[in-house]
Amino acid sequence: MAREVLNIGQIRIHSGSATREEAMKEAADLLESAGAVTSAYFDAMQQREQTVSTYMGNELAIPHGTNETKDAILDSALSFVRYDGGVDWGGEPVSFVVGIAGKGEEHLDILSQIALLFSEEDDVARLKAAQTPDELYALLASVNQ
Repeated sequence: MAREVLNIGQIRIHSGSATREEAMKEAADLLESAGAVTSAYFDAMQQREQTVSTYMGNELAIPHGTNETKDAILDSALSFVRYDGGVDWGGEPVSFVVGIAGKGEEHLDILSQIALLFSEEDDVARLKAAQTPDELYALLASVNQ
Protein backbone atom coordinates (compact mmCIF):
# COMPACT_ATOMS: atom_id res chain seq x y z
CA MET A 1 0.00 0.00 0.00
CA ALA A 2 1.19 3.49 -0.77
CA ARG A 3 0.70 4.83 2.74
CA GLU A 4 0.18 3.63 6.27
CA VAL A 5 -3.35 2.45 7.01
CA LEU A 6 -2.77 2.60 10.78
CA ASN A 7 -1.05 5.25 12.84
CA ILE A 8 -0.76 5.85 16.55
CA GLY A 9 -3.68 8.29 16.54
CA GLN A 10 -6.04 5.52 15.43
CA ILE A 11 -5.30 3.26 18.42
CA ARG A 12 -7.13 3.35 21.77
CA ILE A 13 -7.11 1.29 24.96
CA HIS A 14 -10.09 1.43 27.35
CA SER A 15 -10.07 -0.16 30.78
CA GLY A 16 -13.86 -0.47 30.77
CA SER A 17 -16.43 -2.04 28.51
CA ALA A 18 -18.72 -0.73 25.78
CA THR A 19 -21.85 -1.78 23.95
CA ARG A 20 -21.46 -3.09 20.42
CA GLU A 21 -22.98 0.13 19.06
CA GLU A 22 -20.62 2.32 21.13
CA ALA A 23 -17.64 0.28 19.95
CA MET A 24 -18.70 0.54 16.30
CA LYS A 25 -19.24 4.29 16.70
CA GLU A 26 -15.75 4.77 18.12
CA ALA A 27 -14.25 2.66 15.32
CA ALA A 28 -16.08 4.75 12.71
CA ASP A 29 -15.20 8.05 14.43
CA LEU A 30 -11.49 7.16 14.44
CA LEU A 31 -11.65 6.31 10.73
CA GLU A 32 -13.48 9.57 10.05
CA SER A 33 -10.90 11.56 12.07
CA ALA A 34 -8.18 9.94 9.95
CA GLY A 35 -9.91 11.25 6.81
CA ALA A 36 -10.67 7.74 5.56
CA VAL A 37 -14.47 7.77 5.65
CA THR A 38 -17.41 10.15 5.68
CA SER A 39 -19.85 10.45 8.56
CA ALA A 40 -22.13 8.01 6.70
CA TYR A 41 -19.74 5.12 7.40
CA PHE A 42 -21.12 4.38 10.88
CA ASP A 43 -24.54 3.72 9.32
CA ALA A 44 -22.84 1.48 6.76
CA MET A 45 -21.22 -0.49 9.61
CA GLN A 46 -24.59 -0.91 11.29
CA GLN A 47 -26.13 -2.12 8.03
CA ARG A 48 -23.38 -4.76 7.66
CA GLU A 49 -23.83 -5.90 11.25
CA GLN A 50 -27.58 -6.39 10.71
CA THR A 51 -26.83 -8.65 7.74
CA VAL A 52 -23.95 -10.65 9.18
CA SER A 53 -21.95 -10.44 12.39
CA THR A 54 -18.43 -9.08 12.02
CA TYR A 55 -17.25 -11.15 14.99
CA MET A 56 -14.20 -13.12 13.82
CA GLY A 57 -13.21 -15.23 16.84
CA ASN A 58 -10.24 -14.79 19.22
CA GLU A 59 -12.02 -11.83 20.87
CA LEU A 60 -11.90 -9.87 17.58
CA ALA A 61 -14.61 -7.99 15.71
CA ILE A 62 -13.94 -6.15 12.45
CA PRO A 63 -16.86 -3.80 11.79
CA HIS A 64 -16.96 -2.45 8.25
CA GLY A 65 -19.43 -1.14 5.71
CA THR A 66 -21.35 -2.88 2.96
CA ASN A 67 -20.41 -3.04 -0.72
CA GLU A 68 -23.32 -0.69 -1.45
CA THR A 69 -21.82 1.99 0.79
CA LYS A 70 -18.30 2.08 -0.71
CA ASP A 71 -18.83 5.74 -1.60
CA ALA A 72 -18.47 6.56 2.13
CA ILE A 73 -14.84 5.36 1.94
CA LEU A 74 -12.36 8.08 0.98
CA ASP A 75 -9.13 6.18 1.69
CA SER A 76 -7.93 2.91 3.21
CA ALA A 77 -7.41 2.94 6.98
CA LEU A 78 -7.81 0.98 10.21
CA SER A 79 -8.85 1.90 13.70
CA PHE A 80 -7.87 -0.36 16.59
CA VAL A 81 -9.60 -0.22 19.98
CA ARG A 82 -9.03 -2.59 22.88
CA TYR A 83 -11.74 -2.81 25.54
CA ASP A 84 -10.28 -4.49 28.62
CA GLY A 85 -13.80 -4.73 30.10
CA GLY A 86 -15.02 -6.38 26.92
CA VAL A 87 -17.84 -5.88 24.46
CA ASP A 88 -20.82 -8.22 24.09
CA TRP A 89 -20.82 -8.72 20.32
CA GLY A 90 -24.11 -10.48 19.74
CA GLY A 91 -23.35 -12.96 22.52
CA GLU A 92 -19.64 -13.29 21.72
CA PRO A 93 -16.94 -11.77 23.97
CA VAL A 94 -14.85 -9.16 22.17
CA SER A 95 -11.81 -7.28 23.45
CA PHE A 96 -10.52 -5.96 20.11
CA VAL A 97 -12.56 -3.85 17.70
CA VAL A 98 -10.78 -3.16 14.44
CA GLY A 99 -12.61 -0.73 12.19
CA ILE A 100 -11.66 -1.16 8.57
CA ALA A 101 -12.14 0.98 5.49
CA GLY A 102 -10.63 -0.32 2.28
CA LYS A 103 -10.53 1.71 -0.92
CA GLY A 104 -11.06 -0.48 -3.98
CA GLU A 105 -9.81 -4.00 -3.27
CA GLU A 106 -7.33 -2.96 -0.57
CA HIS A 107 -9.68 -4.20 2.17
CA LEU A 108 -8.76 -7.79 1.28
CA ASP A 109 -5.05 -7.17 1.88
CA ILE A 110 -5.79 -5.34 5.11
CA LEU A 111 -8.10 -8.11 6.33
CA SER A 112 -5.48 -10.76 5.63
CA GLN A 113 -2.89 -8.82 7.69
CA ILE A 114 -5.33 -8.57 10.63
CA ALA A 115 -6.23 -12.25 10.31
CA LEU A 116 -2.55 -13.18 10.55
CA LEU A 117 -2.12 -11.09 13.69
CA PHE A 118 -5.06 -12.81 15.39
CA SER A 119 -4.37 -16.37 14.21
CA GLU A 120 -1.86 -17.12 16.97
CA GLU A 121 -2.91 -17.15 20.63
CA ASP A 122 0.54 -15.88 21.66
CA ASP A 123 0.10 -12.82 19.43
CA VAL A 124 -3.36 -12.15 20.88
CA ALA A 125 -1.89 -12.44 24.39
CA ARG A 126 0.77 -9.86 23.46
CA LEU A 127 -1.92 -7.52 22.14
CA LYS A 128 -3.82 -7.92 25.42
CA ALA A 129 -0.69 -7.31 27.51
CA ALA A 130 0.36 -4.10 25.76
CA GLN A 131 0.11 -1.19 28.19
CA THR A 132 0.10 1.78 25.83
CA PRO A 133 -1.03 2.68 22.31
CA ASP A 134 2.68 2.89 21.39
CA GLU A 135 3.20 -0.73 22.46
CA LEU A 136 0.12 -1.80 20.50
CA TYR A 137 1.31 0.11 17.44
CA ALA A 138 4.65 -1.71 17.55
CA LEU A 139 2.79 -5.05 17.56
CA LEU A 140 0.42 -3.96 14.80
CA ALA A 141 2.92 -2.25 12.50
CA SER A 142 2.89 -5.18 10.05
CA VAL A 143 -0.52 -4.06 8.77
CA ASN A 144 1.25 -1.15 7.06
CA GLN A 145 3.40 -3.40 4.89
